[in-house]
Amino acid sequence: MEVSHLKGIGPALAAKLAKLGLHTVTDLLFHLPNRFQDRTQLVPLHRLAPNTACLVDGKITSCTLQRGRRVSLRVTIEHHGAKLGLRFMHFHAAQAKSFISGRNVRCFGEIRPGPQGLEMVHPEYVLFDSQAPALAEQLTPIYPTTEGLGPARIAKLIAIAWEQLEQGKVVLEELLPRQLVTKYKLPSLEESLRQLHYPHLAQDIEQLQHQVTPAKLRLVLEELLAQQLTLSQAKQNSQQLPAPVMAAHKSLEQALIKGLPFQLTLAQQRVWEEVLADLETPAPMVRMVQGDVGSGKTVLAALAACRAIDNGCQVAILAPTEILAEQHLHSFSHWLDPLGINVVWLTGKQKAQPRRQSLAAIASGEGQVIIGTHALFQEAVHYQHLGLVIIDEQHRFGVAQRHSLVKKAPEGCGAHQLVMTATPIPRSLAMSAYGDLDHSIVDELPPGRKPINSVLLNNTKREEVIERIRLACESGQQVYWICPLIEASDALECEAAQDTCALLTQQLEGINVGLVHGRLTGTEKAESMALFKAGHVQVLVATTVVEVGVDVPNANLMVIDNAERLGLAQLHQLRGRVGRGQAQSHCLFMYQAPLSAMGRERLDILRQSSDGFVIAEKDLQLRGPGEVLGTRQAGAIGLKIADLLRDAHLLPEVQQIAASYAAYPEKTAQIIQRWVGDNQVFAKV
Repeated sequence: MEVSHLKGIGPALAAKLAKLGLHTVTDLLFHLPNRFQDRTQLVPLHRLAPNTACLVDGKITSCTLQRGRRVSLRVTIEHHGAKLGLRFMHFHAAQAKSFISGRNVRCFGEIRPGPQGLEMVHPEYVLFDSQAPALAEQLTPIYPTTEGLGPARIAKLIAIAWEQLEQGKVVLEELLPRQLVTKYKLPSLEESLRQLHYPHLAQDIEQLQHQVTPAKLRLVLEELLAQQLTLSQAKQNSQQLPAPVMAAHKSLEQALIKGLPFQLTLAQQRVWEEVLADLETPAPMVRMVQGDVGSGKTVLAALAACRAIDNGCQVAILAPTEILAEQHLHSFSHWLDPLGINVVWLTGKQKAQPRRQSLAAIASGEGQVIIGTHALFQEAVHYQHLGLVIIDEQHRFGVAQRHSLVKKAPEGCGAHQLVMTATPIPRSLAMSAYGDLDHSIVDELPPGRKPINSVLLNNTKREEVIERIRLACESGQQVYWICPLIEASDALECEAAQDTCALLTQQLEGINVGLVHGRLTGTEKAESMALFKAGHVQVLVATTVVEVGVDVPNANLMVIDNAERLGLAQLHQLRGRVGRGQAQSHCLFMYQAPLSAMGRERLDILRQSSDGFVIAEKDLQLRGPGEVLGTRQAGAIGLKIADLLRDAHLLPEVQQIAASYAAYPEKTAQIIQRWVGDNQVFAKV
């Protein structure tokens, strides 16, 4: 039943509900609260505690306008000698006049420490004279909202939908397998929803919000199952068209292996065999290769490219930034040019004539390996026979972008996909955000790599650090100095790359200092990096554009300014730019005091561990999946009640059950529609 059939829902309200993905009465029933409030009891003012939300009564004793940078309204209420301030930054004149001394007011809001004692900022309130408003009879659920549609209105609509359910006008089908219901002793679907929308008064609010009750587990399992089925469907969709079977000619790949100045590690050999097994079948490969910085993923990509070219196919290598694309151009040209393979360069910033030449080479098939950025999947690019797509740093791209490049394969054919990332992804996130991919892990570094010595330093040690840089440069070493921002920001207290470059140039007389940041042109960045790699620049001041893809073995000292501002995974990536040569390398994490407890914990993790997967798990625990993945992939997950960190232990069992659903396409469609709804579009692109 569409929501528009419910009383009181016209086109305007239906449009607002649609923004929340609420199109049917069932959608309303599955629009679950994200937290609860206790408005069933009053808390005396003398028992208030900071950082708690509560309901209070009091008598107004004063109402004043406070002038500063902006005018605010401050109201003081009192009860049995205890006082509380109410503060409003946004208010109108009639509102200010309504707070008359002697009147009673009931407020709900979060208690915070204020300049004049405890206060509530912008509380919900009701003014009354003698007859106090009735207290709520149950905990109040707070629902996700959209502009023009508050939680109270949504709660009323859900109550109407619940009436439809109780009257039998809406039926909720049980879609969870009986074995799970029995194993975990779960309540029915209707009872589970009832307990979340209308929790018992005696239920502990902390337990309700943070613990997995049987009712919540019932819904968590169903949502995780829906998510896994959606990812499985996405994988099936990506494999609908057959890809070229890439048989073992071995001429090019063997020639590449013989020409390498090193032997493949056991981990590289294992992953290469997994990739080969995919390439030799008509089903399109959809495989992610994870590996810590410096583990040798790029060589595996070059081997896959050789296998594709041996089978008459073109290879597209997509990178998120020009710096990383240029690094791949250098590496692949170095390896493949001696084998007679034509490597073509294509980016959005190319001048007209070189771009025309690249497009012509791609269309004719003369260009065998095409390396570039987002330009690779633009409409004007036509491949003669694209058979393999290699995507580096997959998390930087949306799913739609990956598929738009794969669609460049010949009509009626698919393309194999090999996606690589040096950003370690915790297992629970890999199973969720990238569940449509097979996974391989290069979990071994090349022999001879020495652990990087990581040190935490207060920003006050800056002069000592600069002196250490001088000594390093005088001994023939090179140095990175990483700044989080390009221009100075008083709010973030970050040193600007441009200012730092000027300062180091002044203080390190006789030492060449270079600068790279995201606002330079591609040519300028390439020139700076080339000078650094050639040793003409000894100190490179850079923003996080050097996070991936830059390989300078002689650089074995890195300073990361304001390290507390960056995420753990990003800091680990940056640190991986040193330690690529034979000498002992060092990374100095400089922080701005005072450092918060969480900031200290995060930086200590980096000091104690160089294992990217350990760091990624800690990053997930501290920041949550949305921050770790970024908005593109986190948005694709779109979980309502399940929590990837809390519920990770359920995923293996849920994956097994999802595999058994292949025999029940109708049930699969129902459960996906119930939980994923509009978001399943990402599985169809």
